[in-house]
Amino acid sequence: MTTPTPPTRREARELDPHDAPESDTGAGTDSDTNDAAAAKRAKAEMIGRTLAIFIMPLLFVGMMITGYLGTMHSPTANDMPVVVAGSDSNATDTKFSLDGSEPDALDVETVGDGHTAREMVYERDASAAVVVDGSKATLYTAGGAGTQQATTVTGLVMPALQDEGLDVDAQDLAPLPDDDPTGLGAMFLMTAIVMAGYLPFSVLRSNSPELLKFKRIVPILGAWAAVIAGLVWTVTCPILDIVDVKDTVAVLGIAWLGVFAISCVQLFITRLFGALGVLFGILFLMVLGMPSSNMAMPVYTMPPFFRFTHEFLPMPAIGESLRSVLYFNGTGVTGHLLVLAIGAVVGLLLTKAYDHLSHRRNPDPEPLSVNIPSLHGGRRPDSKVLRYISLVIFPLAMVTMMISFMLGAMGSPTPKDMPVTVVGSSTEQAQDTIADLEKSMGEDMFDFTATANEDEARALVEDRDAVAALVLPTEKNPEFGLIANEAGNSAAYRVVTQVFDQVASAQDMDLEVDNLTPLPDRDKNGVSVMYVAMGWILAGFMVVVVAANANPWSRPLKRMVPLTVVYAPFMSLVVALIAGPITGAVEGHFAQLWGAGTIAIFCIAMFAMVFERLLGMLAIIPVIGTLMFAGMPASNGSISEYMTPTFFSTLHEFLPMPAAVETIRSIVYFDGDVVTEHLQVLALWGLVSLALVFLIDSVKPPRTEHDFGNLHLERERERSKQLRKQAKALEGSSSAQAVASATVEDEAFETTESAGQQDSAAYTAAPTAGEGLSHRFAEAAAENPYDESPSPVGPESADRREWIPSTV
Repeated sequence: MTTPTPPTRREARELDPHDAPESDTGAGTDSDTNDAAAAKRAKAEMIGRTLAIFIMPLLFVGMMITGYLGTMHSPTANDMPVVVAGSDSNATDTKFSLDGSEPDALDVETVGDGHTAREMVYERDASAAVVVDGSKATLYTAGGAGTQQATTVTGLVMPALQDEGLDVDAQDLAPLPDDDPTGLGAMFLMTAIVMAGYLPFSVLRSNSPELLKFKRIVPILGAWAAVIAGLVWTVTCPILDIVDVKDTVAVLGIAWLGVFAISCVQLFITRLFGALGVLFGILFLMVLGMPSSNMAMPVYTMPPFFRFTHEFLPMPAIGESLRSVLYFNGTGVTGHLLVLAIGAVVGLLLTKAYDHLSHRRNPDPEPLSVNIPSLHGGRRPDSKVLRYISLVIFPLAMVTMMISFMLGAMGSPTPKDMPVTVVGSSTEQAQDTIADLEKSMGEDMFDFTATANEDEARALVEDRDAVAALVLPTEKNPEFGLIANEAGNSAAYRVVTQVFDQVASAQDMDLEVDNLTPLPDRDKNGVSVMYVAMGWILAGFMVVVVAANANPWSRPLKRMVPLTVVYAPFMSLVVALIAGPITGAVEGHFAQLWGAGTIAIFCIAMFAMVFERLLGMLAIIPVIGTLMFAGMPASNGSISEYMTPTFFSTLHEFLPMPAAVETIRSIVYFDGDVVTEHLQVLALWGLVSLALVFLIDSVKPPRTEHDFGNLHLERERERSKQLRKQAKALEGSSSAQAVASATVEDEAFETTESAGQQDSAAYTAAPTAGEGLSHRFAEAAAENPYDESPSPVGPESADRREWIPSTV
């Protein structure tokens, strides 16, 4: 039998591929199936990451704006506690009168004597106290408990007492200090402390989850709380002079305990929800905490639910503790500190219990993924020191800017060069009056102009070029008149009405106020425009930050611009729905707000993209610093632009936040009279930013995937450390000594064959090239097949390629 001649190389190359063995064809079919499944998974992941670009801002912005706008756009007094003291008949009659005048707004009770009544006000058990003595009555309030509360309760009680024919004297039992005349010092301190507590976890879980181990994170949180305590004291005491030196120890202690308690609570929330825990933390700590805090608005003007949460949420406890120390000499601080201490202990115990149960259920848990390789936007640093420094810089810079900018600009609002027109029968009369006013008030408070034309003055006020116009008495009208515009800015309106009412009273005259555009009941304080603008700003910058981290494939302009074109009208629609139908803060003007919001959100996104290109996730620092921390004081929103330092009033004409606020105000209250000029400001920011991004991309093309660097080596080191600890724990068992010695012997993480095929494959692969790593080790293994070190190949290890130690 003749052996067949083997085919030549040419014949082999020309062989029909269909003549290949069936086993090869089957292998090819399996490979095609695996490739199709992998492509399907990749497509699903891409869709999910793209949807996250819309979902994350939707949740964050929707939660923040609905929470704040829904509770604060129209505060209404409800059951504010008032106590009455005096003789039995006088107290009973006064209680009956107050109950009849404001049955829903006030909760009136009688007490035995005036001392008890005053004590209840000072301890904040009552909003006000009325002590009646014959035909005279004294109304006691506490400015330190909140200027809004004192103003509200006085406005409710005073008219009822005067209607009874009583001669009323008002006294403030806890006046605010001259350096903090509005009591905002405690509120901004509280906000900074809460931010410092939850903000580190927004990046810690996604960038360096190894630090979340209980034994590591607890001392880290203690040290972090000490750093923040020193920071906020430095800013508020020696720099801004808001905190008195005598309160140093108390403020440092409250700040430390507040940051530590918030962090412990957020730690447990992060255990439950992972990287999404920051959203739940913001909901629990900020969105519910601010209306419950009794700081920005009296808790008795909030829905009843927030009086309940006021008793146990950490944010109210921090605010009330600071208020007790700064304005009430420490009275009532103990109970609030106890709330914080209990919160810290409960947070730690729950975290420890969760870790214990998780470890019992799964001693070798699935790894915690690293989603953000670096905060600066580039390759993951090989040095832990650099990575940890960036983790500290981000929250530290945010807290520093917040407490410095917001408190420095808004902590002591004082009128400065506020434009007011004086109208006289002649220009000379108006000029003489201005000279007298400047002599009594000083030249810095108001910027007066003289005119004899009342219509001209009215037009200036209507166009918001002047805050008010003082009309001097004439023979036809012997009273002072004031033309003002409440919708232009409610804070400025209150200042001019109060100041010129005193001017008129000094002349034994009344002041007749002509309010050209009064604010509606649905927006009593005029803050709705500010919260809507805040929604636009947050929506604009979040799309860029979320897109760059959730789906870096979208970063190039050819993809990001179309995505933002779709995103901007979507989020503008969400904000318009929240402001209108959902909360009722704005009535009508839906289409105009939707259109203007679309432009604003798109332009803000372009601005944020400039810094994202340069700084990665750290872009949040300059973007939020410019748009929010500098933009809020300059916005002419909650506080008039003429009541902040000159630096911020100058920025009013240039920054996006003021442009957004004035656009919304013009649409809602003034028929869109100045919308065009403010949209031009926003458009200029957008166009310049887009050009800068184009220039940056031409120099350095944007990355489209994460670069995790040597993350796989970090994990191998952590795994080696964990195995050594396990081996050490097993040293007492003779049956485990061999395994322990074999494990400890090789500190480079070499496993024995007795560890099983599953364990040997579980830690062999680093993240794929699509996750930012190349297959360097596969190439190295091909060059050195006798190297027994773990090789990052083996498709069966894909599910565990991002292994890092458990947080247990």
